[in-house]
Amino acid sequence: MGKKLKGKDLIKLGFPQNNSINIALGQIHRYRKKEKKDRILEEAKEVLLNPEKFEGNAIWGKVVEGLIKPVEVQMHKLRNTRAPFSIYGENEIDEQAKFQLYDALKLPIAKAGALMPDAHSGYGLPIGGVLATDNAVIPYGVGLDIGCRMSLSIYPMKASYLKGKQHQLENILKEHTKFGMYETHRQKHDHEIFENAAFQDIPLLKKLKIKAYNQLGTSGGGNHFVEFGTVDITEENNEFKVPVGQYVGLLTHSGSRGLGANIAKHYSYLASKQCPLPKNVQHLAWLDLNTHDGQEYWLAMNLAGDYAKACHDNIHKRIGKLLGSKSIATIENHHNFAWKETINGEEHIVHRKGATPAGKGALGIIPGSMVAPGFIVRGLGNEDSLFSASHGAGRKHSRRKCKEKFTKSDIKHQLKMNGVTLIGGGVDEAPMAYKNIKKVMGNQQELVEVLGTFTPKIVRMDR
Repeated sequence: MGKKLKGKDLIKLGFPQNNSINIALGQIHRYRKKEKKDRILEEAKEVLLNPEKFEGNAIWGKVVEGLIKPVEVQMHKLRNTRAPFSIYGENEIDEQAKFQLYDALKLPIAKAGALMPDAHSGYGLPIGGVLATDNAVIPYGVGLDIGCRMSLSIYPMKASYLKGKQHQLENILKEHTKFGMYETHRQKHDHEIFENAAFQDIPLLKKLKIKAYNQLGTSGGGNHFVEFGTVDITEENNEFKVPVGQYVGLLTHSGSRGLGANIAKHYSYLASKQCPLPKNVQHLAWLDLNTHDGQEYWLAMNLAGDYAKACHDNIHKRIGKLLGSKSIATIENHHNFAWKETINGEEHIVHRKGATPAGKGALGIIPGSMVAPGFIVRGLGNEDSLFSASHGAGRKHSRRKCKEKFTKSDIKHQLKMNGVTLIGGGVDEAPMAYKNIKKVMGNQQELVEVLGTFTPKIVRMDR
């Protein structure tokens, strides 16, 4: 930018001597530092003269907000009482997860909450925590892996195909799936997601676009997987029109990769600056949806959710091609997201951190573990659970605990007993790390009904 632009340059233009100057300098130095000072000052003058012209603008929109209606930064206190809530499978949930929900329910913006039967303590909201808020979104209430999702493709093949083609199927997973922070596909695919205007309009997303392009069709580390297994359809009247019987299935679990993680970190930081909270709940800082940053996060979060779906579609397309078969149904759902929904007659923002939407008739898949079945479900639309259900079995032991408690031979024994082949996967993802999925399903019979199951047979995870 040649000579560095300073606050006094903006004061000379007529900027009021308040926080709008800091906001302007922050935006310019973050996103326009390579441009000439004179050009920036010309634009800044135009912003002062015609601020309404720049409302919603990627760079200047935040400056306009600072000039016209500055975001009020004030220390928020927790209420003494909790918003109404429901807990499912309470006896199976650790106390810390409950206390995390109780704290969230005392936020001034909290309207209602729920805890799913797979819940365990997390960062900010507990995993399995659902929170409805009033016109505000909590970046850590959504989580780092925005729009993390499950996707199941059902193929018109007999389950015996898995045994007969075991070796080929293992090779498909070894060679055509990519995991973790650094692996990407040699042959990159394009996708219409990259035409989304947000990649152009929001400076943070513009910087992340190449990373997102490179990571398309890859899966994360940790508990993310791509697996072949058998699908048993048990409910005749199903929306996906698959007759009762046994089929081959491909199930994937992954999210929005580096794109989602960077969005989460960026807007969590902004929320923490705009919404100071007591130390024990500081990760629950929110963005008002009437603010520039709140609206920008909402667009970025939705883009990350669409990108996560694009990744799954890409994985299923690649593998379907190698199988030489067309799927007869796809069932998918996502968690780690926020939705605008009507709760008790009012529109609220519903955060589901590791919880699945279970509105009336909503389809989904709730996985167990690498040796336990997952369940194809239909939501019953229970308002007490904020139209939600569990997103899996939920962890019984932390990753650290698993490393202390289990060995590789313990895992091998479990895999052998259940006839499962595992490629990759560390001790922290031991099947024994998870709660009993059948017990979890038993604790949410009023939330979902079961239409079928998916039983893993060949599992691929990060190393």
